[in-house]
Amino acid sequence: MIATPRGHGIEMLNATEMLKELQEMRDNGFLSDALMRHAVKQIKRADSRFDWVGVYLVNREETELWLHNYVGKPTEHAHIPIGEGVCGTAVAEKANQNIPDISKIKNYLACSPHVQSELVVLIRAGDEIYGQIDIDSDELNSFSADTEAQVQAVADKLAEQIAAERR
Repeated sequence: MIATPRGHGIEMLNATEMLKELQEMRDNGFLSDALMRHAVKQIKRADSRFDWVGVYLVNREETELWLHNYVGKPTEHAHIPIGEGVCGTAVAEKANQNIPDISKIKNYLACSPHVQSELVVLIRAGDEIYGQIDIDSDELNSFSADTEAQVQAVADKLAEQIAAERR
């Protein structure tokens, strides 16, 4: 695909290619830490509207999300209680969150005053939630259903590796 100017974008996230890369990494013995780091970088590069991309993992007590890897400006939200903000709500409700306009969210935890929309996709195996991929955009309505589905495919691949390591 050809990149287009910011705001006029063709989404360039190619989950099929990313899944091949992640599987190759698994086959070569890389662990979940490396896979998550790779996924975050690739997702960030995929679309100019993705201003911040990170992975949060659920702590052992299942009370907080802990920031694991991210690309973008630093955030003060390295720990997010389950149930707070868009990220904590995703885990509490056991559902992805695709928020086209964060100004409509009462419990939003602002990572940046410029963020306009957010996508949170759970990393899970069945009912067990390991964490999430969080993407912030400084533009409204940045995340289509197709984007969410592609990010979910990546999250599912990460979940496979995390589950294998925990066995």
